[in-house]
Amino acid sequence: MLHNRNAKIISSGMAVPEKIVSNQYFNDLLDEDVDTWLKQNVQIYNRRWAEEGEAISDLIVDACQEAIDNAGLKTEDIDLLIVATDTPEFISPSTASVVQDKMKLINAGTFDMNSACAGFVSALDTGSKFIQADSQYKHVLVVGAYMMSKYLNLHDKKTVTLFADGAGAVVLKASEDGAGMLQSQLRTKGEFNSWMGIYAGGSKTPLSQDVLDEKHEKLQFVKKIPTEINPEVWTSMITDLCEKEGVSVSDVDHFFFTQININTIFQTLDNLGIEREKAITIMHQYGYTGSACIPMAYSIADNEEKRIKEGDLMIFMGSGGGLAFACSLFRK
Repeated sequence: MLHNRNAKIISSGMAVPEKIVSNQYFNDLLDEDVDTWLKQNVQIYNRRWAEEGEAISDLIVDACQEAIDNAGLKTEDIDLLIVATDTPEFISPSTASVVQDKMKLINAGTFDMNSACAGFVSALDTGSKFIQADSQYKHVLVVGAYMMSKYLNLHDKKTVTLFADGAGAVVLKASEDGAGMLQSQLRTKGEFNSWMGIYAGGSKTPLSQDVLDEKHEKLQFVKKIPTEINPEVWTSMITDLCEKEGVSVSDVDHFFFTQININTIFQTLDNLGIEREKAITIMHQYGYTGSACIPMAYSIADNEEKRIKEGDLMIFMGSGGGLAFACSLFRK
């Protein structure tokens, strides 16, 4: 780190498609009551899906522009753009290059990151370290984006009822006021890489009509991932970071988790002895938005609810397919 130079979150923004898909849609589609299970087990009531012709870059541009505006900056002030997504615009080139062109981020270097739904927190860690290590980076734009509706099998109730679309962005600024990223940690359980994912379109299973089974083009839960993994790993990583920083877990003001299952969040907070109200959740009206859910939750808490105050301690805890885990401790 360059002296006391750190990366501070100074603004945020989010974007979702206009189309609202309610639980009743799936009752009708699947001809059974899935609404009751969704409400009781994951607390998802509505979600947003992109229309045909709408692309992930469209949501990213809107989220980024809001974050830039809220920071009082111009597009030319951005030095680096990192896009975390596993539903990219193309396999190649990067989605970040599309966004850079659309927004005319003329001074920004760009790249994509893919650690599935842990992507935003991994990118937040990476963007922060660019600022900490190199004085040429003063403003870094970090995005989590998800458009999984494009990859859903409409007849697979295990997936189609949960996943949704959105984008969230934050602006990191070089700072020496004691705020910013205090600790971070990445972990992986790669033995689960074949248990959940989209397994077509890469070098292993190229898109070719004569060899490709259509199901490989869609999101699959191949095997059921043990429910205890996320609470155990989340609890361990959060405890580790707080111990390294010399703060109590109870000192943390806000927790932002991957939001596919409300009970996983509650179990983790119970393990930590933390009141459940400290977790900021948005899956109720937006569904599960993968790498976008954490920055979307932050944006809502920051811009709409005004819950984030200067000096607040915040945990960002992400996990996703792979299995990938990423955790960061920040001071606002």
